[in-house]
This record gives sequence, structure tokens and C-alpha cells, in this order.
Amino acid sequence: MIQDSEWLKVESIDLDAQGVAHKADGKVVFIEGALPGEEVQVTVGRKKNQWEQGTMTAMRSESSQRVVPGCPHFGLHAGACGGCKMQHLHPAAQVAVKQRVVEDNLWHLGKVKAETLLRPIEGPTWGYRYRARFSVRYVVKKAEVLIGFHERKSRYVADMQVCKVVPKRVSDLLMPLRAMIASMQERDRLPQIELAMGDEVLALVLRNLNPLPESDKARLREFAATHGVQWWLQPKGPETVHLLDEGGPVLSYGLPEFGVVMPFKPTDFTQVNPHINGVLVGRALRLLAVQPDERVIDWFCGLGNFTLPLATRAREVLGIEGSETLVQRSRENARVNGLSEKARFEARNLFEMTPALLAADGHADKWLVDPPRDGAFALAKAVADIAQDPSLAPGWQPPKRIVYVSCNPSTLARDAGLLVNVAGYRCTAASAVNMFPHTSHVESIAVFERDSAA
Repeated sequence: MIQDSEWLKVESIDLDAQGVAHKADGKVVFIEGALPGEEVQVTVGRKKNQWEQGTMTAMRSESSQRVVPGCPHFGLHAGACGGCKMQHLHPAAQVAVKQRVVEDNLWHLGKVKAETLLRPIEGPTWGYRYRARFSVRYVVKKAEVLIGFHERKSRYVADMQVCKVVPKRVSDLLMPLRAMIASMQERDRLPQIELAMGDEVLALVLRNLNPLPESDKARLREFAATHGVQWWLQPKGPETVHLLDEGGPVLSYGLPEFGVVMPFKPTDFTQVNPHINGVLVGRALRLLAVQPDERVIDWFCGLGNFTLPLATRAREVLGIEGSETLVQRSRENARVNGLSEKARFEARNLFEMTPALLAADGHADKWLVDPPRDGAFALAKAVADIAQDPSLAPGWQPPKRIVYVSCNPSTLARDAGLLVNVAGYRCTAASAVNMFPHTSHVESIAVFERDSAA
């Protein structure tokens, strides 16, 4: 570590919440803890030919966007929690950073410029996180249990008494959970607790490397009765997750705008932030503007988060997903909501899409695409290949509108480049979606339209 005496003017901030400045000799410096507009001194930790990386050690001009972090475990100090990176930046400024990331990625990686930038989707900045995976560690030397996220830049579990990004009800459980786990016989073989909250149920999935003795199960039942939680056990992979005791209420969330209820298992993929998810589904369907006589395909449909709302608007919806387990769950959710006649589901490897496979699913007027972080490259490429050589799928017509929901702006930009620069679409709108306030995670939504003559 080298203390640098030069005062640096911070020009911008990157997605890891590092201030970006230039030294007098032009070298780029990435500065942890610094915000745009501030003048700071830095302790340099890493030094390369083209750049340096360090931590702010002094400041003589403070940004108007700097705020007091809402959580005592956030910061640059030893033992600080690594779950959040931007608590020191005003939430509105965080959203502006993410909106710029979406724009910059679309242009620099995809050579695509959205015709309209929509207002970013925002929601509560605290207590929003209904899904979380907490590490659990029994510290023998201290004879105590730690439960939380990892420390900043460390494999150690942070000593968290509270967590401001989960609902207060969950935050208030951290210390009682620590005490309960410490009292269990298998306390050093319980590495993880996964949180899954629905509208009515707070589920906790305990990863148990060994079968639990009855005394430990009794402690879990007592905790559940006292705190109103539902315990699930996971002895091995996600497919082994099961209720500690059968019965009780079903874990689910609702999309009241569409009259849909979505039951799910605690290890199924659902959006972390239900407040944002409801708004996102509503915006996606409005942007898609589905008509009663139209057929829609929902690619990477998961549990049917978009498929079932689409089925309340369209003539027919086909949901396609890579996981057979999720497809079965989607079919059951369609049945529960009385939408089986309008929504059907198929399992398919969407990372091996070809023009022939695409054509086999038939024409759809519109698409909803919601892929994982890897994006939808094979799907976009198949569309682009057909646009270049229609003989690959004789008679097949591309959808006139695509709404693409992304959790990775770089793969969105890559796929957008194919759709716009090869397949003949225009990117008519885009925006950031602040699904994870105070973190560097960027979600977004983009709309692509294709003129019928294209």
C-alpha cells in the first residue's frame, strides 16, 4: 500500500462504485469510496502500467450526492459487509449511473441507440429484498455463529446484526437465528440459509450437510412457532429441498394488476424485488401492447411470471424454458389461475437455438424475452440468420415487436446489435430497472420493432 500525496479530481463513477480520476501524468486511478466531483487523496493498492486502484484516505471537496449509509455494516472498514456497494451515493444518483450504463453498453458494445429513453423503474430502496442467500459459519474460537453476506473482498462471513436491504422482519431475525443455530447439535454442518418471501409466507431453507437429529428439528419447530417462519431443509442439491413439516400455507406472490397468483418453491427463480417485479411486468405488457387476436412467445419463461399475465391479454401464449421442472411448475400455475387453455409451455435448450428450431415454434406476433445473465445470443442469432437468408426458414415471419428484459446490460447490447444491425429491427425504447438498490447489479428493459416491409 502506497500513500499518494497528489490530490485527484474524481470525474465519474464505475459500476463497482469506484470513483474514476486521472493523475497529472494521465494515468487512470480507480478509487474506492470516492464520488464524482470530489477531490481526494488515495492509498494505492494495485499499480499497473495503464491504471492504478486504491482507497480514498482524505477528501477536501465533498460531492452533493454523498449521503450517510443506511446500514452500520456498510463501508471500507475491516469486516464491512460486501453485500452493497453504493449506500454512500444518493439513490437517485445510483439510478442515473445505471441508466447511463444501459445507454453506454447499447452503444459501445452493440452500436445501438434507443430512440426513446424511458423513465427508469424505481421502488423502495430499503427492505426490498425478498430473496437472499446468507452464509452461516460457526466460529469455534468465539463459540458463536455468524449469519450474513461475505465481508467486502473476503471469504469470511460478515458479523451482521442487521441487514437494511431485507424486510425489517427478516433483519430482526438475524440475531435470534444466530442464537438458535449456535444451540444446535449440527451447528458446524449448516453452511447456508436461503430466504424466500412470498406475500404471506416467510420461508427459510436450511442447508444441512448431515441428517438433523430430532433435538435440532425441535429447535427449528420452536423457532418457527415463535417467529412465524416456514422451515425447509436442503440435504443436497436444490432438487432435495423439502418442508420440515408438511402442510401449512403455500409460498406464492401475486400480480394483482392481472389477477394472477404465482405459487413457487423456495429454490425456484423468482425476482428478488417484488415491488419492482409488479411494475416491470406491467410496463413490459404495456410496451408489448398485445391484442386479443395475437399469438405471443415468452422465451426463458421460468415460472410464467410474464406468460400468465400475457395469457390474460393474448389469444395464445407459448412459454419456453430450459428447465423441465420449471415447465411443470408453469403448467400447474396456469391451471391454478384458470389459464391452461391460453398458455402452454415447452422445455427446450434455448442456448442451442437454430433457424429450423425457431421456425418449428411457428409465427408469433410478438415476443417477450427474459434470459439469464448469459443473454439470448442463440435466439437473436437465429433471427439474424433468417433475415440474411430466408431460405433457412421458408415462410417464417419474425415478430413485429420484441420486449427484452435483461439482467446484464452487456449481453443485452450484444443481442441488440444482432437484432438491429442484422435482423432489421429498431430499438425504439430502453431504460434501467433498479431491481437491486445500493448494489452494482443493473437490470433493464428494451423494445425492438420491425417494420413489416423490412
